[in-house]
Amino acid sequence: MSKVQVNVGTLADMGKRFVGAWTRAAAGKRVNESHVTFLDVQTLLDTLSPRRLELLRHVRQHGAANVRELAQALGRDYKNVHQDVAVLESAGLLLREGRKLSAPWDELQANVSLTTA
Repeated sequence: MSKVQVNVGTLADMGKRFVGAWTRAAAGKRVNESHVTFLDVQTLLDTLSPRRLELLRHVRQHGAANVRELAQALGRDYKNVHQDVAVLESAGLLLREGRKLSAPWDELQANVSLTTA
């Protein structure tokens, strides 16, 4: 199962994860992990709205040749789907190859630290 870990934390937290992965890779260990970091909980919640999660699920299960096809499949307005795709793509949760969209993860795992603001 492939998963992406969604974290809420600081740039320093993100840097520590990167350095840890780099160190493991330099030591010859296999590193196969995907992380997305949000700087605050509100941004995470805004980015992963129910509509956007529905969009990610649909793309994961069915793929999408382009945004127009995706909007039609979801029964949603093209402009709104286009905006959602742009936000998810910018966050690194939706990938684009040409016009084709993909969400290559089976699971999205969120981590929110209670020790940092």
